[in-house]
Order: sequence, then structure tokens, then C-alpha cells
Amino acid sequence: MVYHIPALLKESIDGLNIQPDGIYVDVTYGGGGHSMEILKNLTTGKLIAFDQDEDSAVNIPADDRFFFLNQNFRFLKNNLLFNNISSIDGLIADLGVSFHQFDEPERGFTFRQDVPLDMRMNKSGSVTAANILNTMDESALADVFYKYGELTTSRRIAREIVSARAIKPIATVNDIIDAIGKLAPFRQEHKFYAKVFQALRIEANHEIDYLKEMLEQSLEMLKSGGRLVVISYHSLEDRLVKNFMKAGNFKGEEKKDFYGNVETPFRIINKKGTTPDEEEISINNRARSARLRIAEKI
Repeated sequence: MVYHIPALLKESIDGLNIQPDGIYVDVTYGGGGHSMEILKNLTTGKLIAFDQDEDSAVNIPADDRFFFLNQNFRFLKNNLLFNNISSIDGLIADLGVSFHQFDEPERGFTFRQDVPLDMRMNKSGSVTAANILNTMDESALADVFYKYGELTTSRRIAREIVSARAIKPIATVNDIIDAIGKLAPFRQEHKFYAKVFQALRIEANHEIDYLKEMLEQSLEMLKSGGRLVVISYHSLEDRLVKNFMKAGNFKGEEKKDFYGNVETPFRIINKKGTTPDEEEISINNRARSARLRIAEKI
């Protein structure tokens, strides 16, 4: 089984500028694609990998240089300090959903099959997409679809969901399609449902909040000259990463010193970001929306 094909693999590993004796962190271990490449470049160095999805543990290598933590990356700093690591030479994050999570119907990430609306990346988490759809009030639902799905019809979507759940709980993919299907633009149904499911997944897993926490902690833990490497798959994530690398905050607001010089914690390595070429997309179509950003801590 192919667990996951990493996007921009060579570019991201090159971006880490790996030192053979360095300490590196892969906060989205998944199928281990990035981690395996990092290990190839280490001699006496160490690699610490995080993944909240317990399924990823099947891919753990038998390697004394490797240490796996079945944890959300929002606990980055505490876990590193607990394991006597006070600073790191590089961190990589490949955001989004793995092939494995998409391709296991019972995980509920896809709208292509009528399965329960789960969408938890951590299967022991308490909140599913179905919980959100059935308990959140109309205004809050509209905010979720607007903020995380960038759907201009968010209020109408929320209204239809609230009306549908008054008749029966929304539990499966077909339930939500029945509830909001009439709002899907003609010949753009796929894109519409992708945005709806993206919004629900982000909300169920607190993805934006936890990404912010991880990025702030990465800045604390990186050594001067250490690299931060992030692959994102939608504009919400990419905007946060871009702003954080540019200015050290999530609004991208530049601060200046007394002399008018911009104060920033990072040196940007690839200013416009890196996207897959046509050859990679032809091999791995799911990489088409990937954007890689690389920064070095000053």
C-alpha cells in the first residue's frame, strides 16, 4: 500500500540544508517519506518525528537515530524539552491530509463514498465532523465555511444544514450532500464539496490554531542558522506560513527598529515559494496545490 507520496521531496530536503550531526524534526511523519530522506543525510545526528495519527506508527524504521512521538505537533516544544533537546537544526512540516487518510473510507475525509462524517486526524479525538454539523449554531457554522472553506454562500449552506438536521441528524456523506446539494454550482460540484469538507476538517482538527502554535514554537527551538521548511496545500495555511516567515507574526506586519530597519527572525530562502513542476504533477496529481516555503532563523 502507498501510504503517501511526498510532494516536492527533493526541494524540501535540500531546503533543510542538513548537517550530518544535526538534530531535525519532522512534525508530520505520515508515511515517513521525508524522514527517510533526512536519515540518509545523517551520520551521528538525530531525527524526531511527530504524528497524531496512530496509523502512521506502522511506518517507523528500526534506527537508533530516529525517535517517534504519537503526538500533535502543537506539543513540539514540551516534547523536545522532555527528551532533553533544547534546540534543533531544522524542522519540516508537510501539512494537509495523507493519501492513507483520504483513501481509507471509514476516516470520512472524502466525499466520494457514503461513509460516516468523521474527519479526525487523531482517531481518539472527541469531535467529529458530524458533531460539528449537528451541534454548532447556524452563525458559527457559517463562519466555519466562510473562514476555512472561503465559501461565499456560507450563510445559505449553514441555513440548509440547520434545516436538514431538524428533521434528522446529519451523519454520513450522503446526508450532507442531500442537505446542501442544491447550492453546488453546476459543473463545479467537486470544487464546492472539496471546500465544504476542507472547512469541516480544519474545524474538527483545529488545524489553523495548532499550526500557529507549532510555528511559534519552532521559532523558539530553532538554532540560529536552522531551517524551517513548510509545504502547504491551501491559501489559508500558506498565508500564515508566508507571513510568519516574513515578519514573525501571522498578519505579516513588519516591525522596524529605531533606524527604520525591518526586524524579522528569518531570512527567506525562496521568496515566492516553490511549486511542483509539470513532471511531478503528472506523476502525483495530488501535489498540484502544494507550495513549499523555506526560511532560515537569523
